[in-house]
Amino acid sequence: MRLLLVEDYQPLVRSLQQGLEEEGFAVDIATDGEEGARKGLAAGYDVIILDLMLPKLDGLSVLKEWRQRGVKSAVLILTARDRMEDKVKGLDLGADDYLTKPFRLEELLARLRALVRRGHQTTTPILRIHDLEIDTVAKTLKRSGQAINLTPREYALLEFLAYHRGRPVSRDTIWTHLYDEKEENTSNVVDVYINYLRNKIDKGFDPPLILTRRGEGYYLRGDE
Repeated sequence: MRLLLVEDYQPLVRSLQQGLEEEGFAVDIATDGEEGARKGLAAGYDVIILDLMLPKLDGLSVLKEWRQRGVKSAVLILTARDRMEDKVKGLDLGADDYLTKPFRLEELLARLRALVRRGHQTTTPILRIHDLEIDTVAKTLKRSGQAINLTPREYALLEFLAYHRGRPVSRDTIWTHLYDEKEENTSNVVDVYINYLRNKIDKGFDPPLILTRRGEGYYLRGDE
């Protein structure tokens, strides 16, 4: 999943970026409110972490602009402001969650996972597609009870397809949600990783789960 971190305190930016990328997020960074507002409008992030006390433009103003201009990304406010009125205002302006500093990374990650699930209208951390079982907390999967090892990038692609099961997603859409702004988009990288997944998930099993719809993209078999 692709995430935007809007935070100006560099030591926190570095530690959060590392922790989020280890969790499998593709992370873009903005270090002031104006940059954050611009990036939030330009890309369809799955989730955004937003500080309130930012240079150039404060976080609440950024959030208000996003919501007024139709940004649907889940927004988690992460701030040292712990007054009830700040929490109420942030939530009323369209934030989906509010976490105060100091915090534990484990709690932040759990809240982000919950926001991603909510964005895909699911409440369980276990995704089941036919005989495939994906644990979105442990980042593990089994097919027909057999454990299958994936690289972080393979897992991220599979999880994205699972959240969109039964609906084709284009190569461009996959790229937008799984790779950060520093990655260079090459023409066949998505196809390569789809083939990796097919070799691990479909080879030796029936029915095949990773399908192609010509002209529309790839998808994970639904319940039909």
